[in-house]
Amino acid sequence: MTLLAELFEFLGARKKFWLLPLLVLFLIFGGLFVLSQGSVVAPFIYTLF
Repeated sequence: MTLLAELFEFLGARKKFWLLPLLVLFLIFGGLFVLSQGSVVAPFIYTLF
């Protein structure tokens, strides 16, 4: 959790708010890959890509 706090602190201090959508997109794709591994929904997620 400290990593996320430091990341948001960096974004606020350096005014790098344009990085926020990119980070959210990476988190969503990472969550999809983690959840789809060995799952029943894996074939449906693979058809999206």
